[in-house]
Amino acid sequence: MLTSDLAINWRRGGKIFPRLIKTDNANFQRDAQVLIEIFDEFLGKTRGELELELEEYVGTGTDYRILRGFIKLLTDRCKFATSSVAEPIEIRQKVFLEARKFQPVLPNSKSKSEVLELIAEEFGTDADTISSNLYADLSAQQKLISFDSTTPTDLLDRYNLAQAQALLYKCVEMKIRVAPSDAANYRQIFGWIKHFGLIHSVIGNATNGYEITLTGAASLFHRSQKYGIRMSVFLPALLLCRNWKMSAEIANKEVGNSFYELTSEQTELVSCYFDEPEYANPIFERLKKDWEKSSSNWKLEENKEVLDLGKTAFVPDFVLVSPDNEKVYLDVLGFWTPKSLQKRLEEFRAANFKNYILAAWAELRGSREEPLWESENVVFFKSKLEPRILEETADKLLVNQ
Repeated sequence: MLTSDLAINWRRGGKIFPRLIKTDNANFQRDAQVLIEIFDEFLGKTRGELELELEEYVGTGTDYRILRGFIKLLTDRCKFATSSVAEPIEIRQKVFLEARKFQPVLPNSKSKSEVLELIAEEFGTDADTISSNLYADLSAQQKLISFDSTTPTDLLDRYNLAQAQALLYKCVEMKIRVAPSDAANYRQIFGWIKHFGLIHSVIGNATNGYEITLTGAASLFHRSQKYGIRMSVFLPALLLCRNWKMSAEIANKEVGNSFYELTSEQTELVSCYFDEPEYANPIFERLKKDWEKSSSNWKLEENKEVLDLGKTAFVPDFVLVSPDNEKVYLDVLGFWTPKSLQKRLEEFRAANFKNYILAAWAELRGSREEPLWESENVVFFKSKLEPRILEETADKLLVNQ
């Protein structure tokens, strides 16, 4: 994605828009093609050599920020690695210690050559290799070992999407209104929200549609940067869904907040979700493995439903099934705050819904404040979810009904 300094947007009234480019523009197509060719040609060369070539091409023209944006997106498709006969820090230590015996060691001096040759013999190589490997761990010395090439049109599409994503770094709140549609579309939208662990609340029902409110990164005081990235990578996933309208409030202390609006009918942004890093919840797989090893009488099953609770909806991750076939739903929260968690409990209480467990991972707490309350429906954990604790909690919930 783009860094904030490469994000370009404009305002009109109370609305904000990403600065999009025309993907069929001949000049941008040419620039994209040349930049892709440069990355392809510099495979096996150092990052410093690549960056020098790119700087020479970009120059200081009027499209400087746009071209830098192209380069950032192409760099994200690269893999760099340190290439050295040994750890550079080890080589430096040995060279500097040996050099103390030859003081002073001047550039291009005989003593420098002798030091390098002695260390080269120890590592089974030559003096030139030792010299080039001294600082091989610096960014400029890393080598480009792979580049996931692309086409000019795909790069320009990705650039436009990245400009829209950059707006969401400073999102205060996002509202998504989903018109009445089929269950598959509902599950897809809720599934993506859960996948990225976004703090959300829902009102509505399957018949009339839903209004989903997502808390933005600008509303958090803790881990907001990490959360902002999650919200941004949610956008291309949302583009894959149907029948929605989105309004995101974007923070700006200087000129006041503005709103970025989008609908599923738009055609300017193309989802490049396959380019996004997937987030695998480390808790899920471990819980399933631990459950298989446990002696619990309860079954752990993945949930496939959107539960209609009247004015709200609930999409839990798992279903705990008792020996008597009674169900307790388990939701492993993504990011959360004590305030958002308490609001969720109030929604369930209003719906008279009791058979659920909310598991809150301390690592994803989005506020520095600690919960000052307890609930029989909430389990807090630091590293992993214990099947025994979940089973005991589920048993208590059934007994207290």
